[in-house]
This record gives sequence, C-alpha cells and structure tokens, in this order.
Amino acid sequence: MTDLSPPTGRNPDAVNFPPFETEDLRANLVRFLDTPFTWEGGTTLVGNFKWGVYAFFDYDGEPIYVGQTNERLRTRIRRHLTNQRTDAVAMSVLDPFEVFEIEVWPLPHLQDANRSDGTARQHLDALERVITERAVLNSEFKAILNEKDPPTGGVDVEIPPSLRGRIVSERVYELRSHPDFRIARRSLILARLAQVISERKVQGGLRRVLLTQAKRLQWLASRRYEALGGAGSVETGGDDD
Repeated sequence: MTDLSPPTGRNPDAVNFPPFETEDLRANLVRFLDTPFTWEGGTTLVGNFKWGVYAFFDYDGEPIYVGQTNERLRTRIRRHLTNQRTDAVAMSVLDPFEVFEIEVWPLPHLQDANRSDGTARQHLDALERVITERAVLNSEFKAILNEKDPPTGGVDVEIPPSLRGRIVSERVYELRSHPDFRIARRSLILARLAQVISERKVQGGLRRVLLTQAKRLQWLASRRYEALGGAGSVETGGDDD
C-alpha cells in the first residue's frame, strides 16, 4: 500500500501551521529584518530602527509602494505583509503576493526621538517625499500604488544609506513568477479594489490606484501576449462549434 503521509510528518488537516508560502514569507522577512545594519553609532538589526522609510518592489523590480514609520521598521513592515491590518492591504491597494524585494532607509539619529517630536516627524516626512518622488520617476508608469501623496513640508533632506533585499525564496519564486499567475493575481486584486470603490464613497487617491493598477495589468498582459507571438499567434478560422 502506498504511503500518502506528508513528507514532513505533519497532519495535513491540522490548523496549527500556515500554508508553505506564508511560512516562507515570514521566515524570509525575519531574515531580512534581522540583517545587521552598520552606522556611525554601531551596528543594529535593521528592523529594530524606530524611524525610517521603506519601499516595496514587485517581480519586475517596479516600485509599488512607499511608506514611513516611527514605531520600528520591523513592526510596520510585518503589519503590511503578514497580518493584513493596514488599510493598504485591507482595501486591496497593496497585494503582499506582489512584493519581491524591500528597501529600507533607517534614520539612526532619530532612534531616541519621541513620536511627538515635531522636528523628527518633519525629517521623516521629507525623506518619504524624496523616496516617493524617486520611486515615481523610476517607475514604468510614473506612478506607484500609494493612495495618498506624502506629506509636503519645507525640510530638505539627503537620502541616507539603505538596505535592499528579496523576501521571496527560489521555491516561492518558481510558484509566483510565472506571468500567467501574475496576470491572474493582479486581475483579482484589481477586481477587489474596483468592488471596494463601487461600495463606498472614496477619495480620488483610491481611483488613482485603480487606474495605475489597470495600467500595470495591461502592461503585463501585453508583454505576455507579444512574447508568445502577438497577432501572429492568433488562429484564423470560422465560427466555433
């Protein structure tokens, strides 16, 4: 009799462990956030910096989302990618499945600043604005998926050193990188976002996200179509039976 038990010895009906892809994401995210980051004051795990800006990139290296935090990079990024407790994920603005790489810009000199520190907040806002402007400039679509624009303000800042790394293992990459899977997933998120918009009174920012996501879907579908032959791959014939 063939042994059909799972190779890990786990009971497939148990609910005490998440799906493989979820476990894999959490493990790789922890590995990234536990990366030592050296600065003039010493070396700190990058996820333990309290103040900083972060950006998410998709499987094409496209910037898709920029955010800031003053509660620890680890806390904020994990909230986005692992527990769906942010508006961006709940509203289908950001799809964690699309995040391939993360880049973070810690602000070590603000590590001891209070969250109510106005000067520190101005610096953080200014850095988010600069990073967002650069992300938009480098985007194929001259847009990212943020619902709101970064705060304005008159403070000028220089972009500090950053850390960038992938949070997707080779095994998950094989599962998710296929263009047809990505087209299907992006279509699903676009449909969810459109439904959210149809059921609520929303601001213009959410409609901008819908437009940007539609452009991203068209771009991906067009690439796939052309790569497989484009018009030359379309059959000629009469009506189907």
